[in-house]
Amino acid sequence: MKSKKDVIVLVGMMGTGKSTVGACLAAETGYRLLDLDALIAAEAGCSIPRLFEEKGERYFRDLETRVLCETLKERGAVLATGGGAVLRPENCREMLEHGWVVALHATAEEILARVGEDPNRPLLAGGAEARIAALLEERKHAYEFADITIQTTGKSAEEVSAEILMHYRG
Repeated sequence: MKSKKDVIVLVGMMGTGKSTVGACLAAETGYRLLDLDALIAAEAGCSIPRLFEEKGERYFRDLETRVLCETLKERGAVLATGGGAVLRPENCREMLEHGWVVALHATAEEILARVGEDPNRPLLAGGAEARIAALLEERKHAYEFADITIQTTGKSAEEVSAEILMHYRG
C-alpha cells in the first residue's frame, strides 16, 4: 500500500532551494528526484519561458495541474514543484493527499541573490527585485498548507536536507 510518505513534495517560492535541496534529499533517501517544471517542459516539448510566451500562464497552470496529478502517483520520489504550483487549491489538496509536503522559505534578499535576473524565470520579467517582493506578498499564505516549513536563508542544501530528514524520519 502506498503511504503519503512515499513522495516528499517540496513547495516554495522560486529560489528557495527546491531543486538543489531535492537533489540532496534524493541522494540521502535513494528516492528519484522529479522536477515538475522539467516534466512540464518535456510534456509541452518546449521551455517554460517559451510555453508562457506562446500559450500564456493559464495554459501553463492547466498543464502543471495535470502533470502534478500524474507525478504524485509515483512512489519513492522527491518532487520539486514550481513556485506557483500552490496557486490552485486542487493542487494543494492533491499534494497533501499523496505526499509529505515541505515548504521551503527564504528572504527576498536571498531569493534575489539566488535567481537574480535569470532569463528562465518568466515571472521575474521587468525587474527581479520588485517582482520578488510582489510575489512574496501575493503568496505569503500560499505555502501554509504544508506539513512542515523550513527556512533556507543562510543554509546549505545539505543543512536543509538534514533538517527535513530529521522531521521525515521522525
